[in-house]
Amino acid sequence: MIKINTPIDEKIISQLHAGDRVLINGILFGARDAAHKKLTKLIQRGEKLPFDINGQIIYYVGPTPPRPGEVIGSAGPTTSYRMDPYTPALLSAGLKGMLGKGARSEEVVEAIAKYKAVYFGAIGGIGALLSQKIIKAEVIAYKELGPEALWKFEVKDFPAIVINDIYGRDWYKEKLRLIMVKSRIHENSLTEEEND
Repeated sequence: MIKINTPIDEKIISQLHAGDRVLINGILFGARDAAHKKLTKLIQRGEKLPFDINGQIIYYVGPTPPRPGEVIGSAGPTTSYRMDPYTPALLSAGLKGMLGKGARSEEVVEAIAKYKAVYFGAIGGIGALLSQKIIKAEVIAYKELGPEALWKFEVKDFPAIVINDIYGRDWYKEKLRLIMVKSRIHENSLTEEEND
């Protein structure tokens, strides 16, 4: 397990490889597609963003409201491809990491390598557990979007896995290839047993 602190830089990113398990500490910014659209428009107009994006990680999340005494409600990852149309612009503006679930488009994978960034995967379906790793939470922009607002989280040992690294590796594709190979080996061994 590799511990990393935010913000992250190219030195840290260059040491991360697809399949590495990490624990993230520091600040994550939370946003989904509606907030991404607003951020991208600001970039296109040359206007200031509501936070310093340089070296930051955006967590694709729309948390549920907290119960009394909780920092935040369930905070599981959102499917990342919904942010793909906006990601290259954010990377060009200095974003260095994204955290979500599911595969990214080829355009995003290429932008990750080009801008020396990293895409982390979080496990879906365990939002209540992941929310326990968030020790502070506040909306910093776009409050009108409700749970899809722009959030600032302080996290401690937030678990993730490197999916896409700067070297062009894709952990999902690598695992899929491995499964296909093992499946073929299994099928071949069954065929050989039937022929014996």
